[in-house]
Amino acid sequence: MRNGAKAALVGGVFAVMVGGAGYGAYNLVSGVSGGGGSAGPGPEQVRTGPPTGGEVRDTARQFLTAWAKGDAGRAAAYTNHAEAALSALTGYREDARLTKVRLTPKRASGARVPFSVSATVSYKGRSKPLAYDSELTVVRGETTGRPLVDWSAAVLHPALKKGDTLVTGEAKAPALQAVDRAGTVLHAKQYPSLGPLLADLRTKYARTAGGSPGVELYVRHADEDAGTRTLLTLAKGRPGKLRTTLSAPVQKAAEQAVLRNDDASVVAVEPSTGEVLAVANHREDGWNAAFLGKVAPGSTMKIVSAAMFLDKGVAKADGPAPCPATATWQSQTFHNLTGLAPDESATFAESFARSCNTAFVKLVDEGGLTDASLTEEARDGFGLGLGDWKVGVPSFDGSVPPSPGPERAANAIGQGTVQLNPLTMASVTATAMTGAFRQPVIVPRSLDDRELATARGLPASTVAQLRRMMRRTAVSGTGARVMAGLPGDIGAKTGSAEVGGQATSDSWFTGYRGDVAAAAMVQRGGHGGDAAGPIVAEVLRVG
Repeated sequence: MRNGAKAALVGGVFAVMVGGAGYGAYNLVSGVSGGGGSAGPGPEQVRTGPPTGGEVRDTARQFLTAWAKGDAGRAAAYTNHAEAALSALTGYREDARLTKVRLTPKRASGARVPFSVSATVSYKGRSKPLAYDSELTVVRGETTGRPLVDWSAAVLHPALKKGDTLVTGEAKAPALQAVDRAGTVLHAKQYPSLGPLLADLRTKYARTAGGSPGVELYVRHADEDAGTRTLLTLAKGRPGKLRTTLSAPVQKAAEQAVLRNDDASVVAVEPSTGEVLAVANHREDGWNAAFLGKVAPGSTMKIVSAAMFLDKGVAKADGPAPCPATATWQSQTFHNLTGLAPDESATFAESFARSCNTAFVKLVDEGGLTDASLTEEARDGFGLGLGDWKVGVPSFDGSVPPSPGPERAANAIGQGTVQLNPLTMASVTATAMTGAFRQPVIVPRSLDDRELATARGLPASTVAQLRRMMRRTAVSGTGARVMAGLPGDIGAKTGSAEVGGQATSDSWFTGYRGDVAAAAMVQRGGHGGDAAGPIVAEVLRVG
């Protein structure tokens, strides 16, 4: 615990003694008032049930008043995690260097009290104003029955998560000016999806890209590998310059496309090189699900499964692959999407283009296939699940584990234990196009000479058949509606992934045009062509 702040447990009550002066000018702009009983730290009658409106108002008022006065100890005593709150509130002044703090409570909504914060950040003769909004929630103490602020780091600042702290000082790394392949500067304000990714690039490459650090107020994450997040710059350093593989026009299209749906992600790659052209996410949590997601890909996985069938000689594009209404594998019965009519005379290309689950389930029973066959195809043909992709920022390169029993059939249709994301699926599509696995990268390998993942790739005959089947999907199959109007050599595959606990399936779509392959996922988006499909088509139209 920092100097000047001491805590002790006295008679079962958390007592706090704060020594020293120099809190600066703190004050509360009162907007929370009203009766309803004391919420002070003294003994009270034990109550049960949700806090009353009066208790919410009084507790919020007393907590914010203590915080505004700079009395971290007293403010902490009005929370249900006093020790953690004491450390954070003390650090607010000592580590984040925040003074002249004004707290303006707003009208309570139930147990939730929003409030605004204005303060001054000062460091070695430099200062700047800071303003932001936060909120607190009042709960009843589990043992005392007292109304207390439900403490979390986010009460202090909404950018904080458990274990994070606010720090003002010299930045941990120099600022970084990331540019696309043509030299266009990539700003997070213009390309908001790139915010977390640019932070990752700064953490990893800023020191080798030149430049000098400035002075900042930043979030120091509990996970040191996560780097830092800048909240305010007091003095600019000299930024380093980093060339990425991104394409500003394609990135702009991707940014616009994901705005169609919540929880949408898309990645575009250049099949001839493996270079990432765009990555975009539209999520409230800001998480880079496009690179880090670990979810079932639905029927887009049939590209890998089809390659396995073709490589093993159990199917040919023009050969038979009947599509019955149901198919049973080791006591588990599989169905097709609602509305898909059975076709006992279908070819493999037709069943692929119509995304017939039962045709694929029946094929996993063919001789020469084992529980590990799909794993081997994914690894050796498409570079999935190697665990050694070095994209340039954190990523997940897929998981396709050997699966006995009914899971073998479920994996073949992108359910079961298969886990992918838009990055890996865009790479799958690129490999299906070219036959060569080129590990995706977002910064050139020449920057740091890192060792990229390798895989065998696909035979020419397999590639030729996959391309025919994907083109058929894009022209007359399940992808035809969204791919309509796209000129040139095109291909696609749709997918819908059922996820436990979700009433609506995840929407998946992957496609290619020219030298661009793109894949999108929309969680709870429904059929592949409904939500993810238009995103991919919009990106391919620009690429």
